[in-house]
Amino acid sequence: MEHMQLLIMVLNDVDLLNPLLESLMEKGIRGATILSSTGMARELAKDEDFPLFGSLRIWLDPERQESKTIFMVLKDQDVPVVKKVVHDVVGDLSKPDTGVIFTLPILDVEGIGGKA
Repeated sequence: MEHMQLLIMVLNDVDLLNPLLESLMEKGIRGATILSSTGMARELAKDEDFPLFGSLRIWLDPERQESKTIFMVLKDQDVPVVKKVVHDVVGDLSKPDTGVIFTLPILDVEGIGGKA
């Protein structure tokens, strides 16, 4: 069985979604699921009943209401390719308000060209 991983990325700058997906396709990477998402701090900052959390608004980009969470099932050898594309398109993820990326091992998968 070929080893596979679930790559999850939270992309904060939604304007970079299409360039990111296009760059992934150019590298032969296909098959992502994309969901709209909101971070915990942003959600808490909406709550008028908690002024402490509301004060978080000054630290958050008021224009950005959501992020995109991307799920990809990848062969082990494709993970470095995707991470390089992410860094090329999004930039340094250690900078604030860019994104987060992590992987989890997959023990079994069906429905993506057969079993792993």
